[in-house]
Amino acid sequence: MAGSTFGKHFQITTWGESHGKGIGVVVDGCPAGLALCESDIQRFLDRRKPGQSRYSTPRKEADHVEILSGVFEGRTTGTPISLVVFNQNQRSRDYGDIAACYRPGHADYTFDAKYGFRDYRGGGRSSGRETIGRVAGGAIAVKILQQLGVSFLTYSRAIGPITIPQTADEILAASRRNPESSLTEIQNQILANPLYMPDNDSSEKAQAYLEDCMKQTDSSGGIIEGIITGVPAGIGEPVFDKLDAELAKAIFSIGAVKGFEIGDGFLAATARGSRNNDAFCMNNGQVTPVTNHAGGILGGISSGAPIIYRAAFKPTPSIASTQQTVNNAREEISISIHGRHDPIIVPRAVVVVECMAALTLLDLMMENSGAKMESLEKLYRPGM
Repeated sequence: MAGSTFGKHFQITTWGESHGKGIGVVVDGCPAGLALCESDIQRFLDRRKPGQSRYSTPRKEADHVEILSGVFEGRTTGTPISLVVFNQNQRSRDYGDIAACYRPGHADYTFDAKYGFRDYRGGGRSSGRETIGRVAGGAIAVKILQQLGVSFLTYSRAIGPITIPQTADEILAASRRNPESSLTEIQNQILANPLYMPDNDSSEKAQAYLEDCMKQTDSSGGIIEGIITGVPAGIGEPVFDKLDAELAKAIFSIGAVKGFEIGDGFLAATARGSRNNDAFCMNNGQVTPVTNHAGGILGGISSGAPIIYRAAFKPTPSIASTQQTVNNAREEISISIHGRHDPIIVPRAVVVVECMAALTLLDLMMENSGAKMESLEKLYRPGM
């Protein structure tokens, strides 16, 4: 299977299946000397592990990560970092009834069409557990970027029809005006919320909506929003490797993502240029956009403004309601899917989206280090 490697300079290769022995990732390109231990990675995995609330699968997994290589005496060596999470609570028998049929909304049919064979236990490589490797690798990328002054705030913007009232710009403005509304405080509020929303009133409404979905043996989708601050101007390539294009590819590679936008996104199609264009001004000697309709990216290159993006997730396809499908004998049948499934995957996907954004940004920042002669001279010319 091709396509399990992401990145050019900071590169991850994920491996493993939902019901195999384990899930893991190999990270290549991490600079030597980064202080790194398993707890740095574990706190990110804890944000996506199952069983955190009644709105996630009851599958009980600690998702405990082990570092197998690439770290010596608490610091990275510059060699490949191998990470593994062993599966502990597989129940493959739950999937015996669907071994010969194609679940609606899943990759069962397309895997069969491509390979003529599939691992039906929880979806194999197309399972949500594949994202463990992304999060483990992304945790390292986030730590590097934090040391470079880059910060991430990622949260559930919408659960079904329930949307938080604040825009990303309003959240940022509030964090600047009031120390009690700092990004750190907002992050703590998000992490304490069962749906990873920054607004408790919206969360309560969303929980009531999910309760209704669950009573009707149905599921829900939602929208995840991310804000990245501290990104310098000049990151991204102007043609095929645009920052927004690479972010789109990274986020779309997450299972269940069906939409992606930067800044005003699709709203820009209804705006006039006079409103959509971001004027520039000088702020403490720096060129600064006055507004941020572009979401911090112009011409595929970061502008220095906060990068704001959103990803739309479809409803969880595994539902207990009766659905029509066909089996591999091409017979039309009806099925009802049983087992342990999330009624909504959005809250657990928040950290996955954040980590894929971090992997993308770090990779392009590393690529950017050779964009100017002065950067190379600082690195390699004595006395510069």
